[in-house]
Amino acid sequence: MDTIWQDTVLPAFPPLEGEQRTDVLIIGGGMAGILCARLLKEEGIDCLLIESDRVASGTTGRTTAKITVQHGLFCEKMLRRYGEEKTGQYLAANAAALERWRRLTAAIPCGYEMQDSYVYSLDRPEAIAGELRAMEQLGFPGEYARTLPLPFSTAGAVKVRGQGQFHPLQFLSGILPGLSVYEHTAARAFHGKTVFTGRGTIRAEKIIIATHFPILNKHGAYFLKLYQSRSYVLAVEQTEKLQGMYVDENEKGLSFRHQGQQLLLGGGSHRTGKSGEGWRELETFARTHYPRAEVTARWAAQDCMSLDGIPYIGPYSRHTPDVYVATGFNKWGMTSAMVAAMILTDLVQGKENPWAEAFSPSRSVLHPQLGVNILESTVNILRPTVPRCPHLGCALRWNPREHSWDCPCHGSRFTAEGKLLENPATGDVKRGLP
Repeated sequence: MDTIWQDTVLPAFPPLEGEQRTDVLIIGGGMAGILCARLLKEEGIDCLLIESDRVASGTTGRTTAKITVQHGLFCEKMLRRYGEEKTGQYLAANAAALERWRRLTAAIPCGYEMQDSYVYSLDRPEAIAGELRAMEQLGFPGEYARTLPLPFSTAGAVKVRGQGQFHPLQFLSGILPGLSVYEHTAARAFHGKTVFTGRGTIRAEKIIIATHFPILNKHGAYFLKLYQSRSYVLAVEQTEKLQGMYVDENEKGLSFRHQGQQLLLGGGSHRTGKSGEGWRELETFARTHYPRAEVTARWAAQDCMSLDGIPYIGPYSRHTPDVYVATGFNKWGMTSAMVAAMILTDLVQGKENPWAEAFSPSRSVLHPQLGVNILESTVNILRPTVPRCPHLGCALRWNPREHSWDCPCHGSRFTAEGKLLENPATGDVKRGLP
């Protein structure tokens, strides 16, 4: 079954043919790239966007479409690690993104609803209390919620009022017309600021790479700074309407929100390429707690996870002038996509941005997750099995739940026949398939 968003058919765009020139080239037709194109157009900047498949065919089309400043229990953690100034920048950027979303969705019919957001804990009341103390120190409005309308008991939750949810493809159908977009146009090679697409070339003054996982392997060390996490969603009917958006503070916990008459139940997170239960955990939960519920759709999403829980938004690397990146949204893609669009719209114009420092891709990589990423890459590069991922040569693993070959190093995925499903690989598996 496909996602519930597929009831909206997006406009189709032609592939690029021949030679083009533009001030800003955006590579990647997900929400981040499309918002960059929209905001740049509002500024009167000449830009065009290329997408290797259809727009919104990747993670954007598999989102649960929550727009919230509340990204888990992050305030206490970030305050301890980075201090008030940088944490304040992060909060201010996401608050500004939420407000920009409200203004944009007011003019586009996309089912936008204001909802309160809750981050709950099953058994760590001290974590809830610590987060509320940190929020108070930062002047960020949060409340303690003792009881929740969920079918199990919790240790309480942190509540933030007035966040949002919407229908992402309806929104995109409203902003895509008028943008310069080319579909089925992959960036095959780079020479300076000239991009070769197979059937044409694009010469640009600035380039934004918004391809989910960055595609320039020689710069920025994103193959070490990122890993990919896979998670699962069930849409079920015949449940009591739930007001609010709910997520467990534990990464492996469950999330809940309603879209129309359907409850979106999410969970089952695991590193791509590792074994997981897929939808089984969610199906068991639904049968137990919503015995009359009917599953109407199921899908999986894949997210890039940064070393410290903050996206990488800004200059791609110190050695790639006029090339910018937006990646590592850590499962908060809708809010982070708008943050990326606002920051990058300023940077490509040579303007200072008040939040850019907090999201800088060149910040320190000295975090425990770096060691985990290095170990996973080393083990799977050295593992003497086939097939191999064409990205950096890691041994692929068979995913029996989704019938795909998955890369445990960097998250590329392929069909049983070797056809590319998810980047950072840019081509199919050529050899070693059974």
